Amino acid sequence: QGQEKLSCNPRKENGSHVVICELGNPMKAGARITVDMELSVSGLEDMGDAITFQLQLRSKNSPSPANVSVTVPVEAQAAMELRGNSLPATTVLPLSWHRVEGSRRLEDHGIKVEHVYQLHNKGPSTVSEVTLRLAVPSQLGGRILLYLLELGTEGGMSCTNPPGLNAEQV
Repeated sequence: QGQEKLSCNPRKENGSHVVICELGNPMKAGARITVDMELSVSGLEDMGDAITFQLQLRSKNSPSPANVSVTVPVEAQAAMELRGNSLPATTVLPLSWHRVEGSRRLEDHGIKVEHVYQLHNKGPSTVSEVTLRLAVPSQLGGRILLYLLELGTEGGMSCTNPPGLNAEQV
């Protein structure tokens, strides 16, 4: 009928973390109790997709305890942030400039612009197997807008080269 806070004591027993909660003493025969518990558990990065709690209900009046197993799904959460920068920040081509067909010199194809992207994990969990798909507009109105020269990575990542990367072998 009423709500009361439980008095719980955490302990370590046989290498396991145990929390013991005293529900009431004495308790009337046939009494029904509903208990809502909120547990905060850390270090779940390698636990898989679920964690199982073993609950044991003991009474001094009963010779054998009741065992209950509760499985709770684990879902990792991480906020990812993508930052980008272009060097130089602004590029202006002269009106009279034209691309030199068949040339292998970089300056005959335009001004070099380097785009740098950084992917940051803002946590709280660690991440693995992240896929970043970056669409770069290489053509506009059937004409070359950006000539994709090369693609590089740092920090143990791997990339799949896009089609048309350095197609003219500049």
